[in-house]
This record gives sequence, structure tokens and C-alpha cells, in this order.
Amino acid sequence: MLLFLTAVACLLFVAYAVLIFFYQQRWAAIPYFVPGRDFVPERTGLAADGPPGSQAGAALDEPTGNRAGLAPFAPPASPATRISVLIPARNEAAGILDCLRSLALQTYPKDRFEVIVLDDHSTDGTAAVVESFVAAGATGLALRCLRIAEVPLPSGLTAYKKFAIETGVGAASGELVVTTDADCFFDPQWLSTLAAFYSEKGAKFIAAPVRIEPAPRPAGHTTPENTTQPAGHATSRTPSLLGIFQTLDFITLQGITGAAVHSNFHSMCNGANLAYAREAFYAVEGFKGIDHIPSGDDMLLMHKIYLRYPGKVFFLRNRHAIVSTSPMTRWKGFINQRVRWASKADTYEDRRIFWALLLVYLVNVLFIALAAGAFFNYWWLWLLLVLLVVKTIVEYPFVRSVASFFGQQPLMVYFPLLQPMHIVYTVFVGWLGKFGSYSWKDRTIKK
Repeated sequence: MLLFLTAVACLLFVAYAVLIFFYQQRWAAIPYFVPGRDFVPERTGLAADGPPGSQAGAALDEPTGNRAGLAPFAPPASPATRISVLIPARNEAAGILDCLRSLALQTYPKDRFEVIVLDDHSTDGTAAVVESFVAAGATGLALRCLRIAEVPLPSGLTAYKKFAIETGVGAASGELVVTTDADCFFDPQWLSTLAAFYSEKGAKFIAAPVRIEPAPRPAGHTTPENTTQPAGHATSRTPSLLGIFQTLDFITLQGITGAAVHSNFHSMCNGANLAYAREAFYAVEGFKGIDHIPSGDDMLLMHKIYLRYPGKVFFLRNRHAIVSTSPMTRWKGFINQRVRWASKADTYEDRRIFWALLLVYLVNVLFIALAAGAFFNYWWLWLLLVLLVVKTIVEYPFVRSVASFFGQQPLMVYFPLLQPMHIVYTVFVGWLGKFGSYSWKDRTIKK
């Protein structure tokens, strides 16, 4: 029996290692988008995923060198695509102005995009903050705020965010709908990059990269040392355990997203950085059929569009396309967020992602089982330690390559140390996602 159980454990782990290796290979194969010319960094010999401004990343940063004959990023001189940026917001008064100021710095022509804030029944004055910003009119943004509380709600509504987005799409004038979150900030060429990719690829749905990063300080911000930080300078403080943990977890999710979407292996994306053709949204009847599920305004919609336009769903790998979102500052908020994400796992019509998630979950449960078995037989302790080391070795190259793309490679020093913690977290959050409840934005959702 001991030998049989050991063989089962090893076979399960081998299947997991094959899955991670597949993700690593497919991530490496994603072309780096440059308007007019894609290239795969690993095939050109360029270390394209180095930190911004570094020698490794020089080929991809404007306006630095043209190594290997690569043209620097150059969006179309006269963009034709009209864009509508939708920002669902609930109780975001404290941070939404930073998001709007970041959007005001976009290089995309201001007469070619609009911003619509969708105030989802906020109780902290979010709408008033946005409307005051609109009234000031200093940025030149085509900005408006829709109060969802003033829109008649369907009876029995539980998917408030989906309803807000659907309302926003109905009010939008752009052919390309871009969604993000109220706590996000952006590279100045974010919209230019999305528009260029959309036009060149004929995309119907674009999943784009998201990074966890502390919000930048505004120009003139005075530090405790009475020194002034330049605009866009990230907050310089020692990252907390929670900040490091969620960043590494998120880096892994982003790598899986890019690999899975590029290879058409399964659907995966993040609502903080999505773009889709407005016509595609209506062609699949929006959220119809999934509007009873509280979450899933991103991945469930993506799968609907994929089924209708299977060759027109893409992952955009370009560093100007990265959207940054602030980390959760409390463990309770972080766990609630991840349980909310996990809660839709059993609603996926795309069964491919279900089986991938199940394999990952079972491997993590295996470690918990081995830890429990170690109290009765030291053999399970040795197997636990061996598999933990092998798991780290298998995952490290993949996560490191994704971390390099996001300029967060220095955090990889913590990756081996946080493995046990991440295993417990995965099992705990997965269980609550299926059988528990969560609170989000002052709403409690029960399974």
C-alpha cells in the first residue's frame, strides 16, 4: 500500500510538472508586440524581459536602442479607433482621482477616447468626487460618471458589476471597449498600444498584462525626509510579507494567463486590463446566460467571445500595455479577493481550465496530506520534502521569466521561502471558493 500511494503521488506530481513546463514554453513563445512587427525574444537572442531601462530591457524601451534591427514602439500617427474606457467603481473615493489623473497622461489623442466611471451604488461619495473632477475640466478628458443607482435594476440582481459594465457598454460611443479598475494606473502609451494591437490583429478580445505595484506618488509629493519625488515615482518602502506574497502569486497567474491564451489552451484574463470590440459584446449578447453569477465579468465573457470568434482572442505582450494595480494592504481583504476569484471555478463552461485548476489544487492537497501522514510514518515526511524541493525547481524558471517581464525579478529571492505558505493558501482559498462565502465592497456573497 505504501508503494502504491507513493506511485500515485509521484504520478500526480509528474502531471503537474508537465503542465508547468507547458506553461513555461508557451509563455516564452508569445510574440512581443511591436506595431508592424512582432518578435519572439527567445528566438532573437534578446533578453526582452529585463527591467525597464536596464540593458536587458533596452531593446523594448522607447526611445532606447534598436538592437537586432528592432524598430522602437511607434503607434499610428493618426489613430482611427475610438475607445471607451469603462471603470466600474464602488466606494473608491479615496483613490479614483489617481486613476483618472493617470488616464489624463495618455498619449492617445483625447478626441479619440472617452472615460466612463460606473458608480456602483457607492456610499462614500465616489460619484461626487468624479463629478467634481469633471467640473474642474483641467485635464481635457472626455469624462463622465454614470450612477448605476439611478438605473432600474433587474429583479433578483446579484451580479452588480456585470450590470454596471453592461450599462456602460450601452452608453459607450467607442468601437473598442476597454475595462479597468478604479485603483489602477497606466503607462502613458497604454491606450496607444491597445489600439495599435486591435487594429493590426483584427482582435475581438484582448487580454492584457496586469502588475501589482504600489501607486505612484504625485508630482511634488513630500516624503518624510522632506525630499520631493518626481511624477510617476513609485512609493519607496520596504514591501510587506503580504505585498511580496500576493505579488508573486499574481505574477504566476499572469504567466499562466499569457501562456494559456496564446496557445488557446484555456480562457483566462483579468478585468483590470481587458479590451473587446463593442460589436463582439453584443454579438454574444453580453452577459446573458452568466448574469446570475456574481463574479466572472472577465473570464466568462472572454469564453463567450472565444466561442464566437475563436481566432480573434489574444494576449498582448508589450510592456507599455501593462496596467498596475495597488496591492491589498490587509490579509482579510486579500483572502476575500482571492475567494471571490476562486468562487467562479465551478461555473466555467470552458472545462479545460476546470481540469487545469483541479490538477493544481490536487497537487497542493497532496502536500497537506503528506504533512498529515508524516505524523504516522517518516516516509511521508521525506517524500514531502523531496517533492517540495522539486516543485520549487519546476516552477522557478517559469515564474522568474514572467517576473522579469514585469520588472519584478528581485522578488524571486522570496519564492522558495514562501512555497509552504502558498500551498496552504491555495488549499484554503480553493475550499472557501467552493463552499464558503466572501465579502467584497460591503457586499456579502454566499455560495
